[in-house]
Amino acid sequence: MTAATIRASEPPSPPEPGLTPAEVITRAETIAPTLVPRQAETERRTYYAQDTHEAFAAAGFYRILVPRRYGGYEFGIDTFLRVSTALARGCPSTAWMFCLGATHALPVASLFGERAQAEVFRGGDFICPATIMPSGSAKRTPDGGWELNGTWKYCSGSPYATHFLGHALVPGADGAPPSPMLFIAPRSAFRRLDDWGGQLGLKGSGSHSIVIENGRIPEHFAFPGTHMSEVDTAEGTPGSRLHGNPEYGGGPLSFMLLEVASLAVGMAQGALDAYEELMRSRTTMFPPVVTRAEDPDYQFWYGEAAGLITTAEAAVRQAVQQWRDLCAAGPGAFTREQDLRIATICREVLRLCWRAVEGQLFPTAGSSAVRHGERIERVWRDMSALHSHAGIGVLLRSVTTRELARARFGIA
Repeated sequence: MTAATIRASEPPSPPEPGLTPAEVITRAETIAPTLVPRQAETERRTYYAQDTHEAFAAAGFYRILVPRRYGGYEFGIDTFLRVSTALARGCPSTAWMFCLGATHALPVASLFGERAQAEVFRGGDFICPATIMPSGSAKRTPDGGWELNGTWKYCSGSPYATHFLGHALVPGADGAPPSPMLFIAPRSAFRRLDDWGGQLGLKGSGSHSIVIENGRIPEHFAFPGTHMSEVDTAEGTPGSRLHGNPEYGGGPLSFMLLEVASLAVGMAQGALDAYEELMRSRTTMFPPVVTRAEDPDYQFWYGEAAGLITTAEAAVRQAVQQWRDLCAAGPGAFTREQDLRIATICREVLRLCWRAVEGQLFPTAGSSAVRHGERIERVWRDMSALHSHAGIGVLLRSVTTRELARARFGIA
């Protein structure tokens, strides 16, 4: 065997082999303030700029969750979510688009087999929007693969996507209702519609629709009868066995909600930053006329919001640690009940952040500070849009809450 053959068989190295999680987080914290003055531009474009995308790639953000054997950094969810929080503090739309595009390296590396992973991760940088709502159709092809047709809405991260992770409907046999099929499609199989930006908030999140017309994917890119949020990882996953990393075997539902909770914390922190600037620069309306920072009422409103947001941040970090501890304990530890329990922590994180922004900061910032395009107004709009997400407003608020009780009491 030649030296060239040996090198060819070795796993690829990431661009910066010595990069650490702390350095990646610091890069996100450094970039975040530069996103603030570009928020209006990002909303008009409906996604973040090409140079921002290139900066994220250079910083290694798109490889945080990609397995090392495919040239990723495999830093884990703690690093990824802290980067997402930092970016959300600067621009919620940018962070939402980044997070919901790059995050799906984790479920892909967890659920798909070695052959599929080797193909989808070979580019290194991995951006893969996903939707949980089944749409379109899938039918078998003569070679055993699948033909996909349909339109999938709310595909956050689609402008720079390398892949798409979705659910299609497979016709049932003998008149049975259709069943969902989880699939992954390469960029060559789909196109993006220019249909985003008219919503109340998150206008720059790149959440466009994706269309697939007679798209072909191989059999190993699909899981008939599977929905990503309901995958049972109690017996282990292909990814945890392939990579020897237990985080590729964690609960998929709770991880999806940890993403949104982490983004909400960053959004609320950004609103508090803007409110602090007002505290320092503006005076009270009624005598005695002093800076807002000197006024007892503004001190109370600021302190109340800061406490809520700090508690939310502590809760989400503890939830992340619980998620990681359950992964480390082995496949049997991450039961459906545990998955749902962490999901309910995320529910409370979202409530705390919303109470801070909607209840304390927005109504007391002043009418000039909540005009269209002002930072606090934008965070309020973005968090309002966040709450309209089906996974937050419906699944987390009601379905997940009931499912936790059912899992606890063994009720099917």
